[in-house]
Amino acid sequence: MRCPHCGSFDDKVIESRTLANGDSIRRRRECLGCEYRFTSYERIEEKQLMVIKRDGRRQPFDRHKVEHGIQRALEKRPVSTMTIENIVNEIEDLAVMEGKTGHEISSSTLGELVLSKLNEVDKVAYIRFASVYRHFENLEEFVAEVNKVGGIHGDTK
Repeated sequence: MRCPHCGSFDDKVIESRTLANGDSIRRRRECLGCEYRFTSYERIEEKQLMVIKRDGRRQPFDRHKVEHGIQRALEKRPVSTMTIENIVNEIEDLAVMEGKTGHEISSSTLGELVLSKLNEVDKVAYIRFASVYRHFENLEEFVAEVNKVGGIHGDTK
């Protein structure tokens, strides 16, 4: 490790500590050239989860993009910020597990994970998200989805 004070590459480790439940290591070092002491950190660098779009493009999984979509679907609905945070965490965990072998997940699989979680939490949010995600072409598709979620069978009185 290069000394930040003199630039020498000769140093020794004085102390090592495990941090963050074993996810990283803090090391105190001393430069053998100028005796300057400094700290370095080591952590595991995992391969980025990639999302395969409908047109075949790949882009990194973006937690904020998922969170934004969920927030939009739940806008003005009686769902707490903590619940939204938990939903996003669950979806991220499920996406990582789904894409474990190849570090890839299709956007359609990711969308279905979101729909599944929204369906558990708020039916209106589910329909809002589904209407954008599934690109309903006409009113009949929209009504069919509402009937499927709500268990409505065409009885309107």
